[in-house]
Amino acid sequence: MYALIIEDNPDIVANLYGFLEPLGYTLDVALTGSAGVARAIESHYDVIVLDLELPGLDGIEVCRQLRKERRLATPILMLTARDTVKDKLVGFEVGADDYLVKPFSLIELEARLKALVRRARNETVEHILEFGELRFDLSRYEATRAGHKLALTPTGYKLLESLMRKAPALITREELLREIWGDDPPDSDALRTHIHALRQAMDRPFVTPMLRTLPGSGYRLVNENEDRK
Repeated sequence: MYALIIEDNPDIVANLYGFLEPLGYTLDVALTGSAGVARAIESHYDVIVLDLELPGLDGIEVCRQLRKERRLATPILMLTARDTVKDKLVGFEVGADDYLVKPFSLIELEARLKALVRRARNETVEHILEFGELRFDLSRYEATRAGHKLALTPTGYKLLESLMRKAPALITREELLREIWGDDPPDSDALRTHIHALRQAMDRPFVTPMLRTLPGSGYRLVNENEDRK
């Protein structure tokens, strides 16, 4: 996926690059509204991530120009710190396709980007993740191992989705923190607690564990059946 990020906050830009590029995204960035308009009309992008508060032209004016003056149909996801119905309506009125309030989950942002692109391409939605004995129905938020339903917390589901999308590759602790909590990770060692709860639900009832910790590196899922071949 080829995405344009119009955002002036370097920390948010760095987090988006760190999260999306390993997933296969190709990214361009514009730090001002006017630069964003120029980039958007010069190249063909699958989706645009547009901050509302920008130096020079703000996100509303950027969106208005792209839609009304340039007739650009590229899906636009607007980012904002303003969580009011009025602000959202203004964004939709000038042509934004979706709206995400800061601070946001990187997992949710990527899911929204994929949904926007699918709608633009009229593609069908893939709801099922599968790895080894694990099956995760994203439409129902229902996860099973070997047919047995896993009782997980909302954070546990997010962790499992991240691990399954990466499996069998390693996902680092830093990547998980960004994906689950975005730019506002908890002060305590919450990740370790949630990983422990996920392991209890997913591995404890079974003979062979699937969730492995690589000390100092991160976590990964393993498929013991494949390992034996």
